Amino acid sequence: MNRVDLHIHSTASDGKYAPEEIVRKAAALGLRYIALTDHDSVDGIVPAMEAARAFPRLKFIPGVEISTDVPDGEVHVLGYFIDYTRKELADTLKRFRTSREGRGRGMVARLGELGIDISWQRVQEIAGDGAIGRPHIAQAMLEKGYITSFKEAFDKYIGRDGPAYVEREKMTPEEAVALIIRSGGLPVLAHPFTVKEPEKRIADLQAVGLVGIEAFYKDNTEEETTRLVALADKFGLIVTGGSDFHGIEDSHEVTLGGVDVPLKAAERLIALAGKRGN
Repeated sequence: MNRVDLHIHSTASDGKYAPEEIVRKAAALGLRYIALTDHDSVDGIVPAMEAARAFPRLKFIPGVEISTDVPDGEVHVLGYFIDYTRKELADTLKRFRTSREGRGRGMVARLGELGIDISWQRVQEIAGDGAIGRPHIAQAMLEKGYITSFKEAFDKYIGRDGPAYVEREKMTPEEAVALIIRSGGLPVLAHPFTVKEPEKRIADLQAVGLVGIEAFYKDNTEEETTRLVALADKFGLIVTGGSDFHGIEDSHEVTLGGVDVPLKAAERLIALAGKRGN
């Protein structure tokens, strides 16, 4: 049974379940180590930490997932053991969330021009108090029968090359690594195989302070995981892993704790945090 999940989203960004509910679900599944890594948001960390006090066998790790921009796509950087109270971090993430709202409005408008009539109000209702993301727009499209799956929404409409895609404010991967380090955290490259030339990207980010890569991930083949572990060894990095759980498409999505992540991955992350005074 897997006991580690270091990549989880809640209603603080684009997940279905509240941070407290994520913690309760993780405890019920027998998980030992979890990290909440909401997109460009740390708002779920305090309620999750408070909920985790009721489960002494569950180790909660505060985290974040920062979306960054490169010429050929996106790169996501995870930050673990961050000081979520840092003003610079809070101000930067707030700017990103504001930009997400502007992008969301733009996407809804473009979808309308394509004959897909969803309301901005409904997107806001789906997002609740969380940072508005593309999954919320996909959910609104699904509700009205314009699509049959979230994948269809991204493939046909709101993916990076889709006709309704709108850019938003981002930073470079190097800037995200630096921000996480200044916030007392440990930067880890998320799902490296969604990045072009992953080995070059890993080398470039390792040079500016990257400490790990997400080797155990829901979409990886066994061969890809083996390759990432080897790359981590080559560059002297730790490995992490997780489900990237959102809970929105329960029947299609990998479940919470659904990726086989070795206990030693979490233990090495915690040990490194201890060495750095986290």
